[in-house]
Amino acid sequence: MGFGETTSEEIERVAAAIVDSAFKVHTRTGPGLLESAYRSLMIYELRKRGFDVTFEVPVPLIYDEVKLDAGYRLDLLVNNCIIVEIKAVDKIHPVHEAQLLTYLKLTGIRLGFLINFNTKLIKNGMKRMVL
Repeated sequence: MGFGETTSEEIERVAAAIVDSAFKVHTRTGPGLLESAYRSLMIYELRKRGFDVTFEVPVPLIYDEVKLDAGYRLDLLVNNCIIVEIKAVDKIHPVHEAQLLTYLKLTGIRLGFLINFNTKLIKNGMKRMVL
């Protein structure tokens, strides 16, 4: 399946803005900031572009038809259709990818980005995941 074949044109428009915003933030700041700083910068950049951005969004775990607070929090939810998980780590590990996949499954949202700003080139720190 090719790029964008499983998502709508509108979702792809939002996705392109997320990627562009990450490039802009990284170009202006580079690596070395805390994750919380990159989160704030991404919120600012995306809202400046007119997107609805919520952050630290609680995600309940449903078990036996009961909603439980297991401490899951989305870094960013953009236009209620794309999850963005932000990292500032030396290397992305499988547990980070599993975290995003878990959030996609629990929310029913199909598209997410894992963005590690602690890289020399931001393109090497971005991973797109589609359910």
